[in-house]
Amino acid sequence: MDSTKEIFGITRRQFVTSSAAVLATSGFAHEANAVTALARQPSEQGKSGPGAGRGPFRVIIDTDPGVDDALALLLAMRSPELKIEAITPVAGNVPLDLTLPNALRMVEIAGRTDIPVAAGARAPLVRRLVTATYAHGENGLGGAVFPEPTTKPVATPAADLIRQIVRKYPGEVTLITIGPLTNIASALNSDPELASMVRGLVMMGGSLSGGNITPAAEFNVYVDPEAARIVFQSGIPVTMVGLDVTRRTSLTDDHVRALEAAQNPVSQAAAKIGRNAINHNREGGYLVGPNMHDSLAVAGFLDPAILKLQDYYIDVETTGELTAGETLGYSPVAGDLRRRPGMEKDATNMPIRGSAPTLASTKTSPVLRDKFVPNTKVAVEVDSARFFDLLIGRLSGSK
Repeated sequence: MDSTKEIFGITRRQFVTSSAAVLATSGFAHEANAVTALARQPSEQGKSGPGAGRGPFRVIIDTDPGVDDALALLLAMRSPELKIEAITPVAGNVPLDLTLPNALRMVEIAGRTDIPVAAGARAPLVRRLVTATYAHGENGLGGAVFPEPTTKPVATPAADLIRQIVRKYPGEVTLITIGPLTNIASALNSDPELASMVRGLVMMGGSLSGGNITPAAEFNVYVDPEAARIVFQSGIPVTMVGLDVTRRTSLTDDHVRALEAAQNPVSQAAAKIGRNAINHNREGGYLVGPNMHDSLAVAGFLDPAILKLQDYYIDVETTGELTAGETLGYSPVAGDLRRRPGMEKDATNMPIRGSAPTLASTKTSPVLRDKFVPNTKVAVEVDSARFFDLLIGRLSGSK
């Protein structure tokens, strides 16, 4: 049976029951593998910037195009450091009926029809789909119109293709996720051994500084918080490129003019999408252009010097009426929990606590982890100039 049908056919109670085993098992894996997992992070490979002896890295790009997704895909397909094994669209910014053809359009524009594109989930694991057409336009590309794609997706569903590729190249594949994490969670739920075979996961999503669809939640995590929680708890080495840094990547008229000046199909398509997105923002009364959230996740993988990362334990709120989709970051060296220099190691016994018990309960506050063990490298600073130099340079063909 199609694994996506199996997953979307379950009830919320069945989902919570089945995924509990994944979460519990992965909790032990975090402590056993924390040091080696973080050492395998792709951001630690190569110190001299893009193209300097790095790669090629096998990657799967999971995406919901989307304005910034489209530019991120074009950037990835113009980057020789990446061996793109598949592109797996998912419902998110717009429904799958739009994200799938939008991904196929980008493949054709980049002249990369050799890359398999596989249709993913039409809906989150246990929730109804919430889209972001208010930001990306009804067609997902800010109103920029392109011909219908002639390339067809492969027959294999996205979750199955992800599983097949990771198993074919164990320890070699990095997942670059720039949409809701439904496809990835579906693959993990259907194959308990899969997480240990993934080299790493670089995600655009989450935030430690407030959300963009609610005050608490970033959009990609908000759409499918249950899927995000499975990913963070899976034991896969995760790099989170969230709103803390992507808010500093506003596309400008100068960027678009540089793309328009380059005479190649990729730069012209990127300029068209960018110009429409900027105009869409202005019509909405926004003070800045659209942020290149997803392109930053790709660029940060290509050039580790673009981002500064810090270790956190990340979990996702899935039950809050006002906070569902919020990413919570625990660190003994950040915020009010930070220690003075030389005392950080003593703080690793910091417990990770759940909510306080109610008066009707005899239970104590649950301790989710008895000590601090990081599961995620979080981007906390960005070199925006270096990022745009890479993005515009690759899309225009000058780099």
